[in-house]
Order: sequence, then C-alpha cells, then structure tokens
Amino acid sequence: MPRPWVPSAPQLHVIVVDVEDSDGATGTGFSWTPTIGASTVRALLDDDIRSFALGRPADARTLWPLLWAHLHEAGGGGITTIALAGLDTALWDLAGQRAGLSLSRLLGRRRDSVAAYGSGVNLHYPIDELVAQAERWVATGYTAVKIKVGKPDAREDADRVAAVRAVIGPDRLLMLDANQRWDLPTAITRIRALTGFDPHWIEEPLRSDDTAGYRALRAAVDVPIALGENVHTIHRFRDLLDAGAADILQPNVVRVGGITPFLEIAELIEASDARLAPHLLMELSGQLALTLAAETAVEDVEDADFASLGLITGSGPLEQAGAVLRMRDTPGLGLDFVQSLPSTTDLSRPSIRLENA
Repeated sequence: MPRPWVPSAPQLHVIVVDVEDSDGATGTGFSWTPTIGASTVRALLDDDIRSFALGRPADARTLWPLLWAHLHEAGGGGITTIALAGLDTALWDLAGQRAGLSLSRLLGRRRDSVAAYGSGVNLHYPIDELVAQAERWVATGYTAVKIKVGKPDAREDADRVAAVRAVIGPDRLLMLDANQRWDLPTAITRIRALTGFDPHWIEEPLRSDDTAGYRALRAAVDVPIALGENVHTIHRFRDLLDAGAADILQPNVVRVGGITPFLEIAELIEASDARLAPHLLMELSGQLALTLAAETAVEDVEDADFASLGLITGSGPLEQAGAVLRMRDTPGLGLDFVQSLPSTTDLSRPSIRLENA
C-alpha cells in the first residue's frame, strides 16, 4: 500500500475469483483481508468451495445458503464468510454480465448519487501529518470525516481530535474509530472525555464480540455507537439489534460473505431503529448504497481504493466528484482486475465452473 494502515501491516491481500457457467459466460469477483488469513481464504476457495459449487446452479441467491451450511462446521463466520464472498461477488458479476446491467441496475437503483466521507487509518500518523490529511479532506469537499483514536495517553487522543476539529470546523461531521482498543471502563472514560468535540459516532470502542459490553456502554454515554465491520452473519447482527447494542451498524460486504448476505442484513437493519453505514470497499459499497431504501454515506479511505492501489485497469465503476459518487453503467461489478503486479510472485486466480441456474 502507498499509505500503509499500520507500520506492521504494509499490505492488503486481494484474492480475485473467476467463475464460468456451462454456457461459457464468465464473472469475476474478489475476496479481501488486510492482514490475517489470506492463504486460508485462498485454500477454502480452491478446495472446499470449488468442490461443493461445481455443477450447482450459477445463481448467487440459490448457492450462497447451501455453501454457508456446507462450510459451517469450519465456522459460521470469519474466514468462511470472507472466502464465500469471493464466489458470491463473482456470481453477481456473472449475472450482470449476462443481463448487460450494472450491479445497481440489476438490484434496482433508487438514486443516482451517494455521498462519501473522508477516512484514514491514521493512528500512527504524527499530528502534523494527521492535520495535513484533514486539510486534504476539507479541500476535497467532504462534509464528514473519520479519524482513529486509541492512543495510550488519553490527552494525546484529545489533542489529535482537537486539531482535526479545528481544521474541519464546527459544521462538518467528525467520526471517531477506536478499532476495538478499549475495555468497558476505559471506553466510558475516554468517550466522555471526547464528547466536547461533538463526535458523530464512536466506532468499535470494544471488541466486536462483547454484546453485553456494548449494551452497557450505549447506556452510559451520549455519543452514538457504531459497530459491525467485524460482525460476520445476519444472526449476529440480529443479536446486536435485539440487545440495543449500537446506533449505527456497519456490515462489510466481504466479511459478511458477499452481496447476497449483505442485502439480507441491510433489510434487517433498515427495518430497525438503527442506521446502516457500509464499511470500506467503496467500489462495492458505493454501488450497493445506490440501491438501499435509506440514504447512507460510504467510506473513502485515502489511497485505499482499487484504482489507487493499481489493482484494476481504469478508474472502476464509480465516478467521484469531490464528496459525491456516481455510477458508470458497466455490466456487472465494473471491476477489471489487472493480471499481474510487479511485487506479486503469484497472482493466479481461483476459477470455478458452474451450471446455469
């Protein structure tokens, strides 16, 4: 990555998956993980997913629940759903290619544009670099931005948040993301100390598994709680909603297993009192946001889109003008992955041939 998210993890791992149906039509999808599990995801695709999928219907909604049940013994979510996303996204691309429709047209586009907000994985940035990033976001025209918190010294967190708030002014939304760094007592103390900077939400202050902790935290602080990027199944999202654990839920389209489960999770959230904010992967999240019942902004992490990383030819399916995203009506997902990278020794891709639905 040109702008590593943390010094110890300078790479992202993307597994590109090609699928072919019995008529010879093809689709391309992907799975993704920042640091952990890429080789395991690839192995699941090459072995268990491929052997189960071969000969079955080339239809994402039909195949996904069958595959999830098949893989469940290895885990209901996490590595299994991340791997499932590779085939699921490829099948949706195949469906779009066959229909001659972009993903948003295939699903039923409700609006022509979606807002993006500026975001950065910047906890390791010196404060002057963090301020410079915030200045770039203001110059781009974002009306909302997100930064990381969770320094060992609470005063340093406060100084950094204060510096960004000074740059963006009082009228832009400021979101904070702690990336699961605190326990409950620490989270309560830290969030209360930052309340004066008017945070729009605090994201993942606790481990994502700690449903009881989130329920207690939400009752103890006034800042809205965001959660969901590390939640993998519709059942866990339902548990969080039933527990009243969060105000904003953030499914990641790859981590939940692809477009098929994302759409089901979105319906669940939209029927609740919580808000939906897709996590990362602007190329897919932006397209899906055009189809959701409620308007939502999508996250634009600086220098982390596929075009900036050199993973796709062209600029991808989205046209960006400042903080506004619009869609190019390219059939399928609109992602044309490159065939080789200078720093990659093996970019061979899992390929799966299925029967037509």
